[in-house]
Amino acid sequence: MDTETGRWHLTHDLDGFLTRAGAFLRGRPALHTVPLTVTDNLRTRGPRIYGDGVPEFGVLEQDGEVRATVFRTPPHRMNLTALTAEEAEALAARLAALGHRLPGVHADRDTAAAFAEAWQRHTGAAATLRQRQRLYRLGTLTVPRPVPPGGPRIAVEADREQLLCWHDEFAEAVGEGTVRDATEWADARIADGGITFWEAPDGTPVAMAGATPEIAGQVRVASVYTPPHLRGRGYAGAATAEVSRAALAAGAQEVLLFTDLSNPTSNGLYQRIGYRPVADFAVYDFTGWSAPA
Repeated sequence: MDTETGRWHLTHDLDGFLTRAGAFLRGRPALHTVPLTVTDNLRTRGPRIYGDGVPEFGVLEQDGEVRATVFRTPPHRMNLTALTAEEAEALAARLAALGHRLPGVHADRDTAAAFAEAWQRHTGAAATLRQRQRLYRLGTLTVPRPVPPGGPRIAVEADREQLLCWHDEFAEAVGEGTVRDATEWADARIADGGITFWEAPDGTPVAMAGATPEIAGQVRVASVYTPPHLRGRGYAGAATAEVSRAALAAGAQEVLLFTDLSNPTSNGLYQRIGYRPVADFAVYDFTGWSAPA
């Protein structure tokens, strides 16, 4: 059942959420890349692809206009579009009063910090900054030189076991655990041609780079991974450049990616390829919770 709390309209109905918020999300596709991509996956792949919990959505309206959105695919963190400190405070108060238990939040840097502070105040939970991120947009693509030996190839059904292995290794490397079931993820990426390998001359995959399906003109590069013993040879840069080129060739208006700001190597690499900063984001973890008085 939908719950309306003040100007926030909270729901489990994905179609209803997109009817209200779709135009708002598409109006700034770069900043809204995560909710656009996740809701598209939920719509096309089903509501359980990110976990067994029922997805939750919310829309903040003011004077008949959408101001912000929230979504969560339990058991994962909540995602917010930009909020003022006052709006973050009001949302935290309402969710706490409704008994929500949140493992964390992902949002632009200021929104995430404001919500984390408000959530601590209303629930007694501890908020820990887990990761600082930077969103980049591709400007002029520059293929890194020298190009490593070998070449690109789109992953196909015969690569399924390799994808399953690298999915789990990637999740462990970034410290996020498994966001999607590895089997479902691999099958989806094979179906939409969403993973490109860089192969050595003998045909052995040595790195991968993925791209989300295009929605609202934007594509996001994701799941860039090279096994530890093969790093430092230019494979990830070559695969990322190829995925970026293919996205542009397919008509994407914006090609985006997130980086961990604590990793200067990846940030430097992507900038050499032609990616330019758009905005900073943050991820907070919440631990502990006490019912509001």
